[in-house]
Amino acid sequence: MVPLMVELLKIRQHQAHGTSLVAIVFIGLVGAIAYSLESSVDFVAALALACTSMLTARLGANLTSFLPEWKLKRYFGASLAFIAFLLAIKTYIPHIHFSNGLVWKVLVLLIAGALTGFLSGMMGVGGGVIMVPVMVLIVGLNQHTAQGTSLLVMVPTGAVGALTHWKLGHVDWKIVPGLMVGVMLGTPLGARLAHLIPEHHLRLLFAFFMLSISVRYLVAKPEVERKELAKAK
Repeated sequence: MVPLMVELLKIRQHQAHGTSLVAIVFIGLVGAIAYSLESSVDFVAALALACTSMLTARLGANLTSFLPEWKLKRYFGASLAFIAFLLAIKTYIPHIHFSNGLVWKVLVLLIAGALTGFLSGMMGVGGGVIMVPVMVLIVGLNQHTAQGTSLLVMVPTGAVGALTHWKLGHVDWKIVPGLMVGVMLGTPLGARLAHLIPEHHLRLLFAFFMLSISVRYLVAKPEVERKELAKAK
């Protein structure tokens, strides 16, 4: 959503991040319902993740107000490249399941939630790229349950981040209704297709897509923003 809003709708980077989080709340809600109908949501894991993600989402959102647009674009590009890297190497990462370490599993979820919340609040993304690998590779949940759980966590996390961005003036409410309609139509379909499409092919295709977008953001220059501000004045 963020690249599409910036490139096609010409919305400023800060507003794209905040507006994206508003839509993410609805994506998480609709998606979590769809996955729960398939019994693919772990509510205990979701609670542990949400406990810390809600705290750090506000911190990440507030940090954007101190960053110029060109720098925020670079950070966003770096996060997309990181996401693409994790997706590409996922099958080569060994599982690190704790046999009887319930306390350790909870601790891992709390840490993952903190990282997810910060990334979500700052970059306007859902944060599933952090939560899902942690739940699969360390906690031991299956792929579909991890995805459904991450969608549920996106609801409170996105709400906190969106509220913070709204207070900062980073939400474009004019396009929110259109995003919500798209979310309501697309998310249930995506949740159903996730149970049909081979994960490996879909993951690599998405990784390539994310990497190609990240290149454009990584080369953002300060001069561009100064020219835009000069024109605005």
